Amino acid sequence: MNELLQKELITIGEFTLKVYDLVVFGALALGAIVVSIVMRIMINRLAEGRDVREQANIHIVGKLVYYVLLVVGFMLALSSLGMDISKIALLASALSVGIGFGLQSVFNNFVSGIILLFERSIKVGDVVELEDGMLGTVREINIRSTRVNTPDNMDVIVPNSEFVSTRVRNWTFSDRYRRVRVPFGVHYKSDKEVVRKAALEAASRVPLTITDVEDRAPQAWLLEFGDNSLNFELIVWVDPKAVSKPMALRASYMWELETSFKEYDIEIPYPQRDIHLRTVYGEEDAPIPLSQSQESP
Repeated sequence: MNELLQKELITIGEFTLKVYDLVVFGALALGAIVVSIVMRIMINRLAEGRDVREQANIHIVGKLVYYVLLVVGFMLALSSLGMDISKIALLASALSVGIGFGLQSVFNNFVSGIILLFERSIKVGDVVELEDGMLGTVREINIRSTRVNTPDNMDVIVPNSEFVSTRVRNWTFSDRYRRVRVPFGVHYKSDKEVVRKAALEAASRVPLTITDVEDRAPQAWLLEFGDNSLNFELIVWVDPKAVSKPMALRASYMWELETSFKEYDIEIPYPQRDIHLRTVYGEEDAPIPLSQSQESP
């Protein structure tokens, strides 16, 4: 057994690679992987049952510990082969220049991932809207990409560079509560006070509406006199649970608004146009002739 471990595999100048060295390298590399994974799981378990923001902070610490342990472990594994760590670092820096040109996008996403982890402009649990209009909840931030879960329960893998180089709306960056605007129109003959009462009652029937905070109570605003209707907006603040589902939330308010309008006999207008004819066939105030299909027998 000892002879097998001491068997030489490769000899390059003064460097000799033996079976024993290869076994030690593999053990150290495997140990680094196992320890980093275990530490990451242990740290993530500390986040269970905590506030969303605390979970995001613990998630970042877990990521950093994971990658630091991997780098340190592989450096120790390489040193076990008899390699000089300083020379390895110099070689890695030289290769990074050449690799950078070929893997520019990958390197860009890697650096962007580190920026996201340290800057914390986007955190796990945030509701974000990308420049292309896609909306979802951040489930995981990795070094190369970020996993975003949409309201349709689809996981979208987004390159980290997109969060750094393009405009991203973070709906829950500083406050997880959000104000929602629901526009609607009613007939001109409608009493605006009755419309306001009906709209507020509709808002109160939607479970996720905040009604017990004075400066965030539901409101109904008359915004403009439209071509065919009085145009209102129902302004409501909603619970954080509803922020990630804007379409379902809007549908709930529209449903309750229609119910209130029927209850108070509020008419929803239809587009209409009044046409005034001054002349017919060049004659002013001339009677309009009936077509054959309209003539009486």
